[in-house]
Amino acid sequence: MLAMKIALGADHAGFELKEKLKQHLIRQGVEVSDVGTHSAESVDYPDYARQVGEAVVEKRADWGILVCGTGIGMAMAANKVAGIRAAAVHSEMEAQLSREHNNANVLTLGARVLDPTAAAVIVDRFLSTAFAGGRHERRVNKIMEIEQAEQLSPPR
Repeated sequence: MLAMKIALGADHAGFELKEKLKQHLIRQGVEVSDVGTHSAESVDYPDYARQVGEAVVEKRADWGILVCGTGIGMAMAANKVAGIRAAAVHSEMEAQLSREHNNANVLTLGARVLDPTAAAVIVDRFLSTAFAGGRHERRVNKIMEIEQAEQLSPPR
């Protein structure tokens, strides 16, 4: 794997899987910035989604990985950070396509739906897949245009 820095975060449901993925990444020579949580004590997942999202947008990390029970809540929260394209992924194919077609920059995983081996395979595929560009670039640009328009709109 290429030299890269990953911002890694989880809530209490994802804590154990986050710890296993952290070791998996470190063994591969990846620099990991673990924003927490650091125990299985109950916490609020949006806090960690925001920290990881901001680390990616501010280029303190190349990619983000978030873990909660299903990956869905983390994806919803992370996608509120301007510039983040978080994908809740449950298979190797989804990991590949989220990068190739959607240029996802944050991967979210569900500790209640994935075993650690499957999660590690998904992480590896996500991090080793490049954005395909081409027709997909036009579509990703349209996503960013929606985001920019929303930022300029008055609150509803």
